[in-house]
Amino acid sequence: MRRFATMTTLGFLYPGHAAEDDYPTAAGILGGAADLRVEHTYGEDLHAIDELLDLGNPDRLSEGASRLRPYAPAAVIWACTSGSFVYGWDGAQRQADGLAEAAGVPASSTSFAFVRAAAALDVRKVAIAASYPEEVAARFVDFLAAGGIEVLRMSSHGIKTAAEVGTLTPEAVVELATGNDHPEAEAVLVPDTAMRTVALVEAVEARLGKPVLTANQVTIWEAMRLAGLPLVHSGLGRLFQAPVVV
Repeated sequence: MRRFATMTTLGFLYPGHAAEDDYPTAAGILGGAADLRVEHTYGEDLHAIDELLDLGNPDRLSEGASRLRPYAPAAVIWACTSGSFVYGWDGAQRQADGLAEAAGVPASSTSFAFVRAAAALDVRKVAIAASYPEEVAARFVDFLAAGGIEVLRMSSHGIKTAAEVGTLTPEAVVELATGNDHPEAEAVLVPDTAMRTVALVEAVEARLGKPVLTANQVTIWEAMRLAGLPLVHSGLGRLFQAPVVV
């Protein structure tokens, strides 16, 4: 009991319900390295530009941050890739800054987590296995370019809602990730937090022979990085073996 009383809490604002059980799964893999506290935000569950802009609006995130305050998190992450990159680089930075102000602790988003995770692995060329419609996925390509990352292949699977993504079987997720590589890509990115991936990362990496960065994996890593926690752990892929802290 004493161990849990002193455990560092990390806060995550997760939109709706789809793959939030990735967080307790990751907590188990991390073996008590942190208390991963998830609070839900709600909006239209649609992978479309206007709906995603509304999903990540400042008032919605501030309200979510207020519900995390009683847990005294050391860092807070907006655990939504599309609801952050849709704002573009500068807009996503303003979004993260506003969340930090509302939460009173360092804050970030899954989109920035991808860029920083790639930097930690010295990755500059990637393939993207995206569940989004093409119009939305293209915004992620632009966001990564602003962060100095070249996309060699971007697959768009046209899934319209996060709820539908959350129904994908582990076999379907593995097929999506392994089937959309590029021979010159240094890593494969799987950007939807609505997709269960944390228990699959190492299996996919073994098949591809290269790092795999998934949305919930990098989100947790980013929170731990901001909180100053140790980042080397087994079971969550090469990212959690990277010696570089960015």
